[in-house]
Amino acid sequence: ATAKLKTITQLVSASGKVQPEIEVIIRPDVSGEIIELAVKEGDFVREGDLLVRIKPDIYQAQIDNLNAALLTQKARLEQTRASLIQAEAAYKRDKQLYDKELISEMEYIQTKSELDAQKASLKASEYQIQSAEAQLRQAQEELEQTVIRAPQNGTVTGLGVEEGERVLGNSQMAGTEMMRVSLLDRMEVLVEVNENDIVNVDFADTTRIEVDAYPERRFNGVVTEIANSARVTGSGTNEQVTNYQVKVRIVTPHNLDSSPDKLVRTESSEDPEQMFVPKFRPGMSATVDIETQTAVNVVSVPIQAVTVRDFAKDSKTQKAEQDSAEMILASSQDEDLVIKDEDIRKVVFVVENGNAIRKEVETGISDNTHIQILSGISAGEEIVIGSYRTLSNSLKDGDKVTVNNKTVSFN
Repeated sequence: ATAKLKTITQLVSASGKVQPEIEVIIRPDVSGEIIELAVKEGDFVREGDLLVRIKPDIYQAQIDNLNAALLTQKARLEQTRASLIQAEAAYKRDKQLYDKELISEMEYIQTKSELDAQKASLKASEYQIQSAEAQLRQAQEELEQTVIRAPQNGTVTGLGVEEGERVLGNSQMAGTEMMRVSLLDRMEVLVEVNENDIVNVDFADTTRIEVDAYPERRFNGVVTEIANSARVTGSGTNEQVTNYQVKVRIVTPHNLDSSPDKLVRTESSEDPEQMFVPKFRPGMSATVDIETQTAVNVVSVPIQAVTVRDFAKDSKTQKAEQDSAEMILASSQDEDLVIKDEDIRKVVFVVENGNAIRKEVETGISDNTHIQILSGISAGEEIVIGSYRTLSNSLKDGDKVTVNNKTVSFN
């Protein structure tokens, strides 16, 4: 093989599911029986369209009871006001009599206390009316919540209820998930990237997407969101895996397919050229290749051409390296057998005058087949490729080699 100039794009591959970028889960805020289900799976709805109607009987009865209670409280308020007027008149009369010393102090204090009590009763009645009005407003809101409408334009997906079914809901907890309203013309792929690769992924990285439903097509995409929190599976076991969720927006080319069964009209688009897009459906499987870095027109070699060697070892040490791990550990007191990190270097074998010459190299990014060479060899040099065992152990610096077309053999 020959070292050549090549553009290398480093990829991070991950798999996941297609989902809408914007998707609203529809849950009830009140409990009850569904008496009307106005949509079915796949229907397009506009903001404000009726989705579900829940039986309102108990909420209407509650409003009637609260209305009656409010009227009772208002009647009591009027009665309290009348009593207060009488108490004020009695107080004025007794105050004049007391000033003239015509009644005792005890009688005067009793009249004043009755006036204060009536004032407190009036305040209490006013507060009770405010409370009753608040309860009535809440009951009216609950009655209104028995009618559920679309919060946005979109397509009904994930419909999980039927007419006649009972659903649960209140303001303190999430209610029954009835359906979702999704914008299917703005889709993304949710993938999980391993912790070793996530450090290479950046916001706005371009991607190439393969969707199983479109096996002969590749779509462009862009990274829009990278999770900060990890998702750990198999925690505490040997199979523990740490991944990070990444969202990739599908940048859909229009006019991808002329067949109507493969295209869907997007009602929310105002651009005539964007009115039709591939019919992606939530839950479709997809594979994403994230382009994390690109090196243009750089020296590259096949990945298998690069190996590592210990420059400090002589032929005896190389023989010892092939022994079992137990023998190496047992003889670790011998300084000649200690492998130092600084002695382990990346090398490539090149063919010069019929000999395999070991050259130390510095590598850069890699793709699936080739790796970038930053220094050590130049484009056009003939290199040796082969099995890992051959390049890492058997082949030695200076070995005679014979080049036969694309095959290199050595003695």
